[in-house]
Amino acid sequence: MDRQVKQDILALVEGSRDAIACSIDENGYPNAKTMFRARNEGLQTFWFSTNTSAIRTGHWQKRPEASIYFVDHEGFHGLMLTGRMQVLTDDEIKASFWNEGDEKYYPLGPTDPDYCILRFTADKGNYYHGLRKHLFSVDEARGW
Repeated sequence: MDRQVKQDILALVEGSRDAIACSIDENGYPNAKTMFRARNEGLQTFWFSTNTSAIRTGHWQKRPEASIYFVDHEGFHGLMLTGRMQVLTDDEIKASFWNEGDEKYYPLGPTDPDYCILRFTADKGNYYHGLRKHLFSVDEARGW
């Protein structure tokens, strides 16, 4: 993969506030939801916050297989990453992601039992732009 494509992939992720996160329900069907990207470490690890009681949180607790998708509608390109989603309920981790205003959703603060952090760890990527797709392993992307 050439340098420009790598730069485009990273720019798409860094320029995206949201990602579409997908889980698999109890009947084996995919479920998608737009989620705010709280943080990421390159293309390897992505962090989201959500309700512990959310439907997809339950899906990932049972089946951690997941994908996340970033899209630029104007430039007509997108990136799908596949991997695993982990549900984290440790109070220290939750506090490290806490932002002013989060109490609107989690009134008990960072220790609210209905507040959790999701950590997505990617394995593979599929980037589409300019009528071309670029398949890659996330291990390849570590050096970008």
